[in-house]
Amino acid sequence: MGKGKGKTKKREKGKAGKVRASHILVEKHSQAVEIIRRISEGADFAEMARQYSSCPSKKKGGDLGWFTRGQMVPEFERAVFSLNVGQMTHEPVKTKFGYHIIKRTG
Repeated sequence: MGKGKGKTKKREKGKAGKVRASHILVEKHSQAVEIIRRISEGADFAEMARQYSSCPSKKKGGDLGWFTRGQMVPEFERAVFSLNVGQMTHEPVKTKFGYHIIKRTG
């Protein structure tokens, strides 16, 4: 029995029930893997988003703002809600839009 309140494994911080995330959206799995490698080696997430993402959010460094469950496609939602604030996915997340690298920022 852990210290939590026995609810689901939401790791909510900040605004109740909401998360904030940034992402980089690319067409190819191999490209996503390469971007993850570069960020892991010290490249700036926001700069990589501005340079490589195909999403309009690239203008804001990939920032998608605050959102709740049900606002994003299921695969994206599962990934972002499983991260702690400051964490990034270490594998590309495939959706109907392409491959995402997701960083939870709030």
